[in-house]
Amino acid sequence: MSDTRAIDTDLDDDGGLKRSITGKQLFFYTLGDVLGSGIYVLVGLVAAAVGGAFWIAFALGVTVAAITGSAYAELVTKYPQAAGASLYVNKAFGNKALTFLTTVSFLAASMAATGSLATGFSSYFAELWDAPPPLLVSLVFLAVLVVINFIGITESVVINMLMTFVEVSGLIIVMITGIWFIAQGDADFGVLVDIDTTGSYGNPALAVLAGIAFSFFAMTGFENTANVAEETIEPHKNFPRSLVTGMIVAGIVYVLVSMAAALTVPTDTLADSPAALLEVVKTGILPISEGFMTTLFTIIALIAITNTTLVTVVTQPRILYGMAKEDVVPGVFAKIHPTRRSPWIALFFSGAVVAALLVIGNLVPEVEGTPLVERLALVTVVLLLAIYALVIVCCLKLRGRDEDERTYRANTPLLYLGIVGNLAILGFSIYDDPTSLLWCAALLGVGGVLFLAEYFFGNKGTGSRAPDLDDVKGV
Repeated sequence: MSDTRAIDTDLDDDGGLKRSITGKQLFFYTLGDVLGSGIYVLVGLVAAAVGGAFWIAFALGVTVAAITGSAYAELVTKYPQAAGASLYVNKAFGNKALTFLTTVSFLAASMAATGSLATGFSSYFAELWDAPPPLLVSLVFLAVLVVINFIGITESVVINMLMTFVEVSGLIIVMITGIWFIAQGDADFGVLVDIDTTGSYGNPALAVLAGIAFSFFAMTGFENTANVAEETIEPHKNFPRSLVTGMIVAGIVYVLVSMAAALTVPTDTLADSPAALLEVVKTGILPISEGFMTTLFTIIALIAITNTTLVTVVTQPRILYGMAKEDVVPGVFAKIHPTRRSPWIALFFSGAVVAALLVIGNLVPEVEGTPLVERLALVTVVLLLAIYALVIVCCLKLRGRDEDERTYRANTPLLYLGIVGNLAILGFSIYDDPTSLLWCAALLGVGGVLFLAEYFFGNKGTGSRAPDLDDVKGV
């Protein structure tokens, strides 16, 4: 999954956010958002679904994501403000209920993603130490990040760039391993066109579609760039170029990493491993101590997962905080700690919800046979795909409104193709794991319960209404 970064900037003379992010910084911001820890966690699931040609799933997945990104680019050049999809839905439909649902869906997707990443962290953690039960590792990991957030955490674009380099370094190690293996003349390129038709899907098209559904978790994150639109210098010029270029580069990296993994490690090994990319390093292909490389790569993966998860933990209480300020959820979530200056009640509440997901999820898979990391990743993908399709609809609906000569215009036929692509992946994700809908409903229900609690028992002075879109930011 990709990262979400909180940007700390000064206010300008008009009271708005200072425009200080350059086009180059925005490119790395996008690249860092997309090249998050998702590929470290989910490569094995994609390989299990498709076979050796699982790079195709990443290529097609990033194509659909890039088309969706072009819709975001057009909307950002019209409305260079924070709040992303919630803002666009409000502009296009003016429906408070739909705006609220969009915002809560982002919140729910962030919570599911945190649970999936925490589970992935425990898998890599076990490679370094004889770890205690994975659930305990995941819960302690989550608790540590909540405490760090409570103490105070500010991430800047510069830190984002540094963390991006750390995350990418692990992927570069995988690509270099593949190149070294090819140079030795041992590579069997036939594996790159091998699609598994003997597995549970039985059909090449369904196998690839399943792979796209799993891989899409690693494609998300580009939507977060809309949240820094107010802080970007010349957004009309820099945003479309940096967003699209960043996604293309991320897609190329994903395809090359997938090919390197497929060439160097048997597909069955990748499919059975909870830390599939680590299997590439364990092959000992590079002329460096296998033990050293395994430890180094594991630490890089842990840093990547920690960085991504930390920012999702940062995001959740701030969404609740913005909603509480607008009397949409109980006002207690708007309380700021007097010394730490963080929305501490919202933080601990969101942490408790994710912990509940982890505890429940470690019981349910034993009955249904679905790994928790897969279940929560699919929940995240289902929620975000619905929002992506809606954003493209908003883009088309808002055509001709609030435009000038600087407005970027996405390719219209591609936008319609993007709607079809997002809905196709969404439909298959639900078909492949219908129980994910129950998890989605449960998470959305948390937001609904909070809304009803405020509506019936909260302060009626301002009334219940959709959150202020300048205060609520998506994941």
